Amino acid sequence: MLQNRKSDPARLAGDIMQWLDRPLVLVGLMGVGKSTVGKRLATDLGISFVDADEEIETAAQMSIAEIFERFGEPYFRDGERRVISRLIDGVPRVIATGGGAFMSDQTRTLILEGAIAIWLDADIATLVERVSRRNTRPLLRNGDPGEVLTRLAAVRNPVYAQAQIHVRSKDGPHHRTVLTILEALARWHA
Repeated sequence: MLQNRKSDPARLAGDIMQWLDRPLVLVGLMGVGKSTVGKRLATDLGISFVDADEEIETAAQMSIAEIFERFGEPYFRDGERRVISRLIDGVPRVIATGGGAFMSDQTRTLILEGAIAIWLDADIATLVERVSRRNTRPLLRNGDPGEVLTRLAAVRNPVYAQAQIHVRSKDGPHHRTVLTILEALARWHA
């Protein structure tokens, strides 16, 4: 049955919305497309999109870079956990998280128990190209992005692998990655 619906994202989205009863949380390294793909996924499903980093900045009334600089990463991660806990309320929506959110045992447990975690994954070269477009990522300010991302991937990918769904994000139109997510959700639920 899924084979007949592969080329019809609207039908897949409609089928998914028949059973979706919790948020979809996108996890993965910075630059993988959690926010851009997440917005498109939410639109296709007809549900809201929330960027956890933007919610953190709104709550703190300062940028993530400022939070890191003034208070440090542990303080930021605690606030991140509180915001994600608030967002995982049983309402179907798409939530994009920061790259390190899933590394916290408490935050990961919240996501795995109250949502469907989708690991967006991409090769390092693609990530480097994407993150070079903006200078807003605190973890990349003091090093070569390729080296930093390679180190982060070695540590984080085994943890991201705990997500219920794993999807490769490739160069090209975002609708391809969204379609891959919709197909993965349909298979996961089948």
